[in-house]
Amino acid sequence: MTAATPPVGYDLTELQRETRMGAMGSINTTRDIRRIDLSDFEARKAEIADQLWDAAVDVGFFQLVHHGIDLGEIRGAFDMAERFFALPESVKRQYPLKKALNAGWESRAQVRPSTGTPDQKESYQITRPHMGELFPTDEELPGFVEKMLRFERQSWEIAMRVLSCFAYKLGFDDEFFTRAHDQGQPSYQSTLRLLHYYAIPAEVQDKLDLWRAGAHTDFDCLTLLYQRQGQGGLEVCPGKEMDAQEWTPIPPDGDAITCNIGDMLMRWSDDQLPSNFHRVKNPLPGEYMGPRYSIAFFAQANRDALIESPGKTHPPITAGDFLNQRVAANFKAY
Repeated sequence: MTAATPPVGYDLTELQRETRMGAMGSINTTRDIRRIDLSDFEARKAEIADQLWDAAVDVGFFQLVHHGIDLGEIRGAFDMAERFFALPESVKRQYPLKKALNAGWESRAQVRPSTGTPDQKESYQITRPHMGELFPTDEELPGFVEKMLRFERQSWEIAMRVLSCFAYKLGFDDEFFTRAHDQGQPSYQSTLRLLHYYAIPAEVQDKLDLWRAGAHTDFDCLTLLYQRQGQGGLEVCPGKEMDAQEWTPIPPDGDAITCNIGDMLMRWSDDQLPSNFHRVKNPLPGEYMGPRYSIAFFAQANRDALIESPGKTHPPITAGDFLNQRVAANFKAY
């Protein structure tokens, strides 16, 4: 899930005004989006934890390499996603998004406060306890359920590995966040989201009021994003550059998983780890105008998990109540 709620001290009203006026901001290609090598993880865990913490504090975004998921598995997940979105709309409408449960399919339904217009995309969200009849049948899409649940589990494992490093840095035990994201509980609410950003027709290429995804921060603890080579558009704006609207592109790299800190982990860390703004811009004339596919895994603590930071900066709150507050504040019409 995503939100447009800024971290402490950010002026969303100004961001909203500038974005609706068509302000693209400036582009900074010199900012370093650090690449963290996860190989030999157990032996190097303290070193990796330091690298993750530094990258997260600096930009809030980083990329994982040698992460352990076979590239063939990632390509297979993208193939399944593309096949799902190619189904007739009449079929996809059989599996509508259950908004409160974050499960199912939607199209052009997410309106960002930062833009006031629907994101130009469709998505299909998998949240394990709530799928019920929301999976396509094996006749409609053979092997889809098995493939995507396996990929969701693989993504969860990588997310828990990264979060164990943040637990170490925050003074929690190594399994702290794994318990908070327990897949075996009915309160589990982490989500695998398949995304299809629509191709841009020539007649709307110059309309700046349309965005593939308007500026926002994420609700969760940690987001893992898989991008397809050649299908760019993701940009990040760390908080210290928010006034200047200085955005840094994160080009897709099939060998890397792009990660960012979400609002939930920001709160859990006493605001030490920033949840920063990012967006997916429409391509500019001369750039690739075709469809863009990506897959995101949102590690969101179970609904009954208690978010209580070491320094007690914020009052305790359950993860379920926290997400409800974010949704109510940011997507009144969603």
